[in-house]
Amino acid sequence: MNWKTIIIEDEQLARQRLKRLLGNYQEVEIIAEAENGSEGLELINQHEPDLIFLDIEMPVLNGFEMLAKLGEHQPKVVFTTAYDQYAIKAFDEGSIDYLLKPIELERLDKTIHKLKQTNLAKPVLALEDLLQQIKGKTVQKTLTVKLGDRILLIKIDDIIHIQAEEKYVFLYTIDGKKHLTDYTLSTLEAKLPEDFIRIHRSDIINTNYINEIRRGFNGALIFVMNNQSKVSSSRSNSESLRTRFGI
Repeated sequence: MNWKTIIIEDEQLARQRLKRLLGNYQEVEIIAEAENGSEGLELINQHEPDLIFLDIEMPVLNGFEMLAKLGEHQPKVVFTTAYDQYAIKAFDEGSIDYLLKPIELERLDKTIHKLKQTNLAKPVLALEDLLQQIKGKTVQKTLTVKLGDRILLIKIDDIIHIQAEEKYVFLYTIDGKKHLTDYTLSTLEAKLPEDFIRIHRSDIINTNYINEIRRGFNGALIFVMNNQSKVSSSRSNSESLRTRFGI
């Protein structure tokens, strides 16, 4: 029995590569390809495939948004993603697979083997459970800030320091700019990768941009960032920070 399969991927070269690799498996019958989640949704409703290879970051509808709009027919999903290996392992589930791009044949072999062990006739995981798992564990690469009637995307890797000033929260970036965001510090603390640490109730810093650490008053630590700003920790955080940095 062949698996009716749709590839949903916005990059043409990535689609061609995956299609070529899947040609090694007689079980996989590619019946359609889509460039974005909107096209993918239409093709799924039209063809009711057994299996889809789904990119995460796409225009119009991304992979998660597309899944949220699926109707009664829910094919088996194999995600294709550019997220790093650590992130993949963080939300990997035995029954649903994730392929890191560029996809290699050896890794695809493992996916096909896993699919053979699974009954494709029924979804392995309830859609709501799947979305809950993934949304909570994806790697976020940007934060949004408002500038007049525009919305800017700030790369997380470019953020040096985040500071709450009264009821406002600002992002300080490597280009020397200061951006107002609608996020709270608590929300950002939960969203950001482990490189970001909250050293004070008003401050989160990106540890990649620390130039030096100084001893401050009453046991506090002063972090000198590479933009020459100085950010002091709270006394309550000092012990855990000393442990983290081995000081």
